[in-house]
Amino acid sequence: MSRYIIRRLLQAIPLLFIISVVLFALMQNMGDPLATMGGRRATRPDDRARLTRQLGLDQPIYLQYVYWLVGNDWSTFDVDGDGVAETPGHRKGVLRGDFGTSLVNRGKPVLEVIWDRVPNTLILMVAAEIVIIVLALLIGVYSALRQYSLFDHVITAVSFIGYSMPIFFIALLSIYIFSVNFQRWGLPHLPAVGMFDPKVGKTTGQVLLHLILPVLSLAIISTAAYSRYIRSTMLEVMNQDYIRTAKAKGLKGRTIVLVHALKNASLPIVTVVGLDIPFLLGGAVVTERIFAWPGMGRLFLDHVSRNDVPVVMGILMLLSVVVIIFQILTDITYAVLDPRIRYE
Repeated sequence: MSRYIIRRLLQAIPLLFIISVVLFALMQNMGDPLATMGGRRATRPDDRARLTRQLGLDQPIYLQYVYWLVGNDWSTFDVDGDGVAETPGHRKGVLRGDFGTSLVNRGKPVLEVIWDRVPNTLILMVAAEIVIIVLALLIGVYSALRQYSLFDHVITAVSFIGYSMPIFFIALLSIYIFSVNFQRWGLPHLPAVGMFDPKVGKTTGQVLLHLILPVLSLAIISTAAYSRYIRSTMLEVMNQDYIRTAKAKGLKGRTIVLVHALKNASLPIVTVVGLDIPFLLGGAVVTERIFAWPGMGRLFLDHVSRNDVPVVMGILMLLSVVVIIFQILTDITYAVLDPRIRYE
């Protein structure tokens, strides 16, 4: 297993390099980064020329990539051979953990901008993922055990409806019902925007209260999809010979379902969850925008719209690293759940 993990990590190095090259090339078409800096300093021709030199935007794209990747700590970086370093300033480069500074947040380091939002995103996304997995397991397993029952038919219809609805519709509908109309009817209503009430402060109760609608919106679609996966795999596993053998031995139904069936039926859902979990760090872009949740998804949209290339590149590269790591963890989980799977 250790050799497999080392091999996968080594394979990730060229993959991340290719991803960084593609992303960096795409970022060049985002627009004029100087326009996002605002103020007089970015509009006067002499100031624009100075900022262009300081940011290295006057260099060829491959030199900009090298500067972004490995920095320019060296004393002379002579491009045209005149003995003068054309790329001023010093930064360590991405390989040494320096993603540069934000063009929007007054020169604030990119990692600092990102880490300021990561806790907020994890609060929302981890809560949503827990609700999704618990509900999907309960609904999927019960629906499989009651195949073709009234409950199964109702859940199937509701799942297809929930999965087909776009997230922005569910989010806006939940605000309209549980926030706007409940307040109009004089009922206890849920907050529609923000992470807490500024008048009360960021307390645990406030955060939990503001979590309800965003988590509900995220859970409806994903629970519908996950529960169908679990139902399908549970039906397949329950018809296997070893399950019939377990029943013939007189094992209790709960033991058969939870110990023998669910463990093997969970393999396909592990793949889906393994793909979804890395994007918890990226946040829910649409949901965070609608509910004004200060997380990574909203940060990504804000900085894309303002052409803040360093921050956008930092977010995308961190997501790429997390995706690769969780894919390796998913493969390891496979081997734990299914003894037949071995990585040599």
